[in-house]
Amino acid sequence: MKGKQRLLWMAIGAGLTLVLVCASCAGVFVIAASLGASDLSVGPAVAIVRVEGVILSGDPPVDPFSTPAGAYSGGVVDHLKQAEEDPDVKAIVLRVDSPGGSVVGSDEIYQQLLVMTKPVVVSMGELAASGGYYVSAPADEIFANPGTLTGSIGVISQFVQIADLLDEYGVEVTTIKSGEFKDFGSLYRSMSEKERAAWQAIIDETYAEFVRIVADGRKLPVDEVRELADGRIYSGRQALELELVDQLGNLSTAIQRAAELGGIEGEPRVIEYEPPFNLFQGLVGMMRRPADPLSQVMTILDRAHGPALQYLYIGP
Repeated sequence: MKGKQRLLWMAIGAGLTLVLVCASCAGVFVIAASLGASDLSVGPAVAIVRVEGVILSGDPPVDPFSTPAGAYSGGVVDHLKQAEEDPDVKAIVLRVDSPGGSVVGSDEIYQQLLVMTKPVVVSMGELAASGGYYVSAPADEIFANPGTLTGSIGVISQFVQIADLLDEYGVEVTTIKSGEFKDFGSLYRSMSEKERAAWQAIIDETYAEFVRIVADGRKLPVDEVRELADGRIYSGRQALELELVDQLGNLSTAIQRAAELGGIEGEPRVIEYEPPFNLFQGLVGMMRRPADPLSQVMTILDRAHGPALQYLYIGP
C-alpha cells in the first residue's frame, strides 16, 4: 500500500513539475510576444505592415497556432499604430497583396494611414486591387512590380437569389414585414426596380468617395480618375503610365526607399509586428469545437445574401 502511495505522489509531483515548466516557458513566450515585434534588437528601422488577403473589418480571431486568413482592419491598424509609436521606426512599408474586400475595413485602414506622421511607402505584390488600391492611395510613394495587377477602382455588391430553386422543390417562404424595403436583398425573391435604384444610389455614392480618395492621394484631377475607374485591372507598367503608382520595384526596393525617406543611412533594420499572445484566449480557442458542415454552409449563405458594399476585385 505504501509503495502504491509513493508511486501516486511521485506521479503527482512529476505532473506538477511538468505544469510549472510549461507555464514558465509560456511566460517567457508571452513576455516576448507582448513586445509586439519580431525583431528585439534596437536602432533605426523600417517597419513592414502587411495587408494580405481579403480585407475584413474588425479584429482577427484568436488562434495562437495559425495565421488568420485575410487582412483584418483592426490588426492592420494596430500594427500601424505600433509603428507610429515605436521610436526606432523611422518609416513604414505597407505590403499590399490583396483583392480588396470590405468597404468599412478598407476605410478604417485608410483613416489610420491619413494620421501617420512617418513616411509610408506601399509595396504591391501580386495583386493590389480595389480595396487593396484604396488603402494604398494615401501613401507617400507606391511601388509596383511590372506584373502586379492593380486598379479595379470601383464598388460591387452581389445578391444571391434562390426563388426559382425553391419553387422547383415546392418550398414556399412567407415574409411578414413592416415596410416595402424591409426584406431588401432577400434570398427568396427577385429584386424590384425600385430596390435596384435605391441600392444603385448607395453604390454611386460609395464609388464617388473612392474616386475622390484616389484623386486626393495621387494628386490627380477627379475627372481623370473617373475615366480610369471603370473597374478594370491594370498591370504595374500600365499603372505607372497612368500615375497610379510612382515606381516599379519589389519589396526590397520599397524598403530601401522608405529608409531614405526616414533618414536611415546604410542597410536598414527591418521589423514586423505580431499580434500579442493571449494564453487564456488561445487555450479557449483550442477547446472550441469546429462548426458542423451544415452550420458552416448556413453561415456562408447568410453572409452572401445580406446587403454588403465591397471594394473587391472579382477575378478569375
